[in-house]
This record gives sequence, structure tokens and C-alpha cells, in this order.
Amino acid sequence: MISKYRNLGITAIAVASMTAVLAQTGANSVASGHREILLQTTQSWNGKPYTHYPTGQPQLTTIKLTIAPHTALPWHTHPFPNVVYVLSGTLTLHDKASGKTHIVHQGQAVGESVDDVHRGESGDEPTVLLITYAGTPGVPTSVPATGEKSEY
Repeated sequence: MISKYRNLGITAIAVASMTAVLAQTGANSVASGHREILLQTTQSWNGKPYTHYPTGQPQLTTIKLTIAPHTALPWHTHPFPNVVYVLSGTLTLHDKASGKTHIVHQGQAVGESVDDVHRGESGDEPTVLLITYAGTPGVPTSVPATGEKSEY
């Protein structure tokens, strides 16, 4: 009889230990995630190819930028490639030299231009952007055009 209870005790300890191990992982199964490529490009929205990339230690910077309704950002440039994802609202991009425009809607991504003076403009509601820059330490992510205020 003692042997019977002893076996039950050992079984209970084994089950409890296994449950603790499973609880620590927090996962019910192992599977690959679903990938959706939002942007993969070798050129900016205005059709100009990315021709160079900074040297030195890489530094990624991601910012969330909110633009009030009916607001144009100051004219500016970027010294290296970056991607903009529109979380909400719409963004109209303007290229100063060519006059080209491009509208980016909620849920869309776009590659911004490098070394070209441009700006973004919001629509009827606030525009919220997620912007990721692939740069290097000590180099600003945005450079105001001559006589302009900072973009952010």
C-alpha cells in the first residue's frame, strides 16, 4: 500500500515538474510567422535610385512622427535611406526640384528620397508616421533646407 502511494507521489511530482517546464516557455507550439513585405526597394518614391550608403558603424533610428491636419513640414533632405510607414491618415510627399507628388495612405510604406529637397504634407486628419532610418552615429536623420526650420 505504501508503495502504491509512493508511486502516485512520484507521478504527481513528475507531472508538476513537466507542467512547470511547459509554463516557463509560454508557447503552445512552434511555427513560422507570417511575413508580409511592406517595402523592398532600391529607389526612393520619386524614382531616384539609392546610389550610396554611409560607411562606419550602422545606427538604426525609428521615430513616430505626428503631423497636425492640413500641415506641411518644412523642406528638408535625408543623408541616407529611410522608410516611412503610415500608421494613420495620409501623407502627400512633394519633391521640390521636379514638382512630383506621391500620396501614401494608412497601411502603406514608402522609401524616402536621399539628398533631394522634399517635404510631407498631412490631409484632413492627423497623420501618424513610423519612420526608420539606416544611418550612422553622429549624422542627423533630417537636414533642413536652406532657410527652413527643422522637420522635427
